[in-house]
Amino acid sequence: MSRTDELRTALASALPDRPFRVELWDGTALEPTNGGGPTFRIASPAAFGHVLRSPGQLGLGRAYVAGELDVDDIDAALDLLASWSPPPVETRAKADIAVAAVKAGALRGVPKVPAMELRPKGRRHSLLRDKRAVTHHYNLSNEYFALFLDESMTYSCAVWRDAETLEQAQFNKLELVCTKLALQEGRRVLDVGCGWGSFAIHAAREHGVHVTGITLSEPQAALARQRAAEAGVGDRVDIRVMDYREIAGETFDAVASIGMVEHVGSVNIDAYAAKLASLLKPGGRLLNHGIARLRVGDPEAGPFSERYVFPDAAPLHLSRIQLAIERAGLHTRHIEDFPGDYARTLREWQRRFESNLERARQLAGDERVRVWRIYLRVSRRGFESGFISVYQVRAEKPA
Repeated sequence: MSRTDELRTALASALPDRPFRVELWDGTALEPTNGGGPTFRIASPAAFGHVLRSPGQLGLGRAYVAGELDVDDIDAALDLLASWSPPPVETRAKADIAVAAVKAGALRGVPKVPAMELRPKGRRHSLLRDKRAVTHHYNLSNEYFALFLDESMTYSCAVWRDAETLEQAQFNKLELVCTKLALQEGRRVLDVGCGWGSFAIHAAREHGVHVTGITLSEPQAALARQRAAEAGVGDRVDIRVMDYREIAGETFDAVASIGMVEHVGSVNIDAYAAKLASLLKPGGRLLNHGIARLRVGDPEAGPFSERYVFPDAAPLHLSRIQLAIERAGLHTRHIEDFPGDYARTLREWQRRFESNLERARQLAGDERVRVWRIYLRVSRRGFESGFISVYQVRAEKPA
């Protein structure tokens, strides 16, 4: 008799209709009831140990990141989660599963929390905690991001109008931002969350402006400066490692914030808009480009994303962002959304990432790669399903 017999019996009883297969560490399996679906592989009893200690998404996420839980087809698994409605599991059935899992060895040892998990520490959206959160996501090697980004290293939504390649689509997006900001030679521009300098370099090279770019990531800043020098615009691109809240004593003709507002959070959104407004000269323009939630009542983010992908990221509703912009005294002139463009961008990033998995593991480790394989797919599905969208809002400071 296998030590997992009781566990399989309890699982089968709790899930009488199973459009998937479960393989256990001892070679036994729980077969699907309809003959199809993905196969989930449980590598050891530690997978159940994670779930028993942290029930729900966090425990499952830890088991997956640690490699104790895997699936043969990630896309099929995500399709299943989106379409399958599991029956409610009664308290007695949950207890039976827990007891059977313990008998099978789930609590024999304390499962280690994956090394890449970032636990909340400090006041949410404080300067110190924001830097820690941004560092967790971005302070990988620059080569890691180059595995899936385009040549300009633009880590935000591309615009696919008449574009056949990711490089063309990202050029379209950068030029669209410049057009909306009405950039003219000699003007000063602030690039909030400048990443590897793609917008700063493009604006300086194509429109002759001087750009101050800010980021919280030292590796990003170093590469951005190098790339600006190589592009011949090092004298017009100033890259600083600092938070937007730390800028003082300067004003700009235009401000571009691309892919930054998602990290501000509801607690700081009014202060964020007010700060950017204070940095604009009278008559100056703001282009705020960011992801927003579409459904009222949905949570900002689940525990898996909070601990492993974008700690403290909090896409707000467009209405809340607009309220902050209006409270800051800015006048909104134009709003445009690009959900289909971002879905296609993420599909291309995913394709490139999947073709470089082995190198990604060498650069960042298996845990990180497992997280990113999920992250790129779930993000794309968010835009395709109408859970989130991405907006460009152009506003002006009254003259």
